[in-house]
Amino acid sequence: MRLSDAEWKIADCLWNKGSMTLTELTKELGSSIGWNKSTIITLVKRMIEKGAVTYIQDGRAKRFCPAISRAEAEIEETNSFLKKVYQGNLGLMISNMISSDQLTQEQLEEIRRIIEEE
Repeated sequence: MRLSDAEWKIADCLWNKGSMTLTELTKELGSSIGWNKSTIITLVKRMIEKGAVTYIQDGRAKRFCPAISRAEAEIEETNSFLKKVYQGNLGLMISNMISSDQLTQEQLEEIRRIIEEE
């Protein structure tokens, strides 16, 4: 399941808070991003249809909860990016990052550590 950039913002709120009402989402995302309630309603409905969000009726309000974990979404997004940009070749991606001098020494050390642990 792929999430759009906008859906990631909603999912991130839900992963951080656990569950939120539309009012809470609007307050959170309205102040930081400038989205209005109708934009958030549209995105949440789309996420429910995808199976990325569920809700619990809490009195008159619905409490929206993530239906997928952050780790699941990160893996899907990483695999999609790798396939789209590097035809699934992780070595090519790492080689490009190293040769472009975009990685700090700290990041290079982290890559070495990860490879040695596996």
